[in-house]
Amino acid sequence: MAGGKQTPRQRMMGILYLVLLGLIALDVPDSLLDAFKHISDSLTVSKTNVQTGIDQTFKAFEATKLKDQKERAQPIYDKAKQAQKLADDLNAYIETLKNKFLDETGGVDPATNDYKGREDLDVSVRMMINDQKYAYELHKKIDDTKNGLLALLNDKEKQGVNLSLDATAPPHVAGFPNKDWENANFGEGIPMAAAMTALIKIQSDTKNAENEVVKKILGEVDQAVVNLDQFSAVAVAPSSYVLQGQPYTAQVFLTASDSKSNPDITVDGSKLSVQGGKGIYTGNTSSEGIKTWIGTIRVKQNDGTYKTYSTGPQTYQVAKPSAVVSPTKMNVLYIGLPNPLAVSAPGVPLEKLHVSMSSGSISGSKGDFVGNVTTPGTTTVTISAEVSPGRTTVLGSTLFRVKRIPDPKPEFAGKSGGNTSAANIRSQDRIFAKLDNFEFDAKFNVTRFTVVIIKPRQDAIILSATGSEITGSMRTAMASVTPGTTVVFKDIVAVGPDGSQRGLDPITFSAN
Repeated sequence: MAGGKQTPRQRMMGILYLVLLGLIALDVPDSLLDAFKHISDSLTVSKTNVQTGIDQTFKAFEATKLKDQKERAQPIYDKAKQAQKLADDLNAYIETLKNKFLDETGGVDPATNDYKGREDLDVSVRMMINDQKYAYELHKKIDDTKNGLLALLNDKEKQGVNLSLDATAPPHVAGFPNKDWENANFGEGIPMAAAMTALIKIQSDTKNAENEVVKKILGEVDQAVVNLDQFSAVAVAPSSYVLQGQPYTAQVFLTASDSKSNPDITVDGSKLSVQGGKGIYTGNTSSEGIKTWIGTIRVKQNDGTYKTYSTGPQTYQVAKPSAVVSPTKMNVLYIGLPNPLAVSAPGVPLEKLHVSMSSGSISGSKGDFVGNVTTPGTTTVTISAEVSPGRTTVLGSTLFRVKRIPDPKPEFAGKSGGNTSAANIRSQDRIFAKLDNFEFDAKFNVTRFTVVIIKPRQDAIILSATGSEITGSMRTAMASVTPGTTVVFKDIVAVGPDGSQRGLDPITFSAN
């Protein structure tokens, strides 16, 4: 029933409790019940003292480790809180059992400050063993709590730990029947005062177990002030800007850092903010030229002293922002077409460039972009670059004109009007809309048109079609075209890449 790191007084209380349980079988005099009252009071005081120690341990941790090393200490703190909750849950359950005993036996006598039904020999066995069987449920909760507490410790921390919280059956005594833990503590012949003392002892053991586990867990944060848990491959070059023909050199090596530490990092005497064990330095770029800086790192050791490390001189060059934007085919952006743009900036890698457009949208990467515009007028293309992690600088901008695609010309029989043979007219099956001398491959589709066939000394034949193909009735009419016939295509409508309808000029053919 005892174990763990108990004080001599706590061990004495446990032994005395066992002795008193043995005497119950002989008699239940008032003096024996008074003894249980004294043990209960002593265990309650002991439990309160342990709780005070636990509270002070948490407060000290919160004021120091959790404040100074939050990222490292928070997971450890959370785990200790889990141990506290396990103990609190068991303690709360036992409080409900104690209240049930009081309800069953009339509560506490104000005159004696003791239980009114302390000598009751029936309530414990009835409530805990026979009827409600609370003792068996309590046994399981004790085992679950103990196992849960031990599960929060690593293998090294478990060494030498023997938690006093336990529900093991008492050893067999010759001449007496074997008893399980439930009957030994709450079975037949156990007075109410003894059962309450047993519950208070379990609460005291729970607090002792919680105290031992919490201290073990919170001690983890002191095992290593610096724990190298983050490794990175690093390449350091004298310069990232080189001219063609010059050699490019760099040092490549492995670094290790403590992602949960908060070292003191300064550059030229100014303290840096630290994230994940790494300082973030932002250099001065208000003027052009080569800048030099040296970083200093102070790391706290286990004995409270500091070690100082310094970087070699680091340099960077500040230059005026500049950029070049050139349209791949022309200096005009057309509505409805993917307008290719080549973007570059001296000294800036292509993958670091970002391009935006004031009116329209742009996509692409690594210097090759495509602009899409929707409204005639002008649009501004702006180029920026990520000159350092998390920092973007505008390098320049260029104004472009935005225009509609020119109207196409209608074609039939490969021509836009004029003289052609009657046989050529009769052999065609559709009308086309084509752009002449345009840099882009922009396609227009004819959506409707009207054809007028005029033969000498005959009424004109007028037919309309939807789409670009010659209809069956048109084909029949054109089959009668002979030299001297005039064929006119009018009311021609075409739709291009921008989606707008274009009314095209009519075309006239004279058959010969």
